[in-house]
Amino acid sequence: MLKQIIAIIVLSVAIILSLSYAQQAIQLLVAAHDWISNLLTDVFSGGQAGNLARGLIALLALPVLVGAIPALIYWMIRRHWFPYFMEVVWIVWLVQAGALAVLAKTVS
Repeated sequence: MLKQIIAIIVLSVAIILSLSYAQQAIQLLVAAHDWISNLLTDVFSGGQAGNLARGLIALLALPVLVGAIPALIYWMIRRHWFPYFMEVVWIVWLVQAGALAVLAKTVS
């Protein structure tokens, strides 16, 4: 438990020192989500089911794509599946969902 406390303190200090870069990364993540969502507007109808499908695909596509990049690089080098693929997808999804939730709260 002491190692985890030290790790969270070190990671918190690292985030504070690189806050501007983290903010740019989150803005890029939200901009990519908006781009995918706008791209899917042409594919899905404007009804409730179309908006739900568009939002679901836009929310899931980016974390899977971000997770697929290191998985493909790892597969090309080692020739077997990247062991932390789902962890990367979950982390990107949580950051993206949190950023979208904060953004939606400030807009409303």
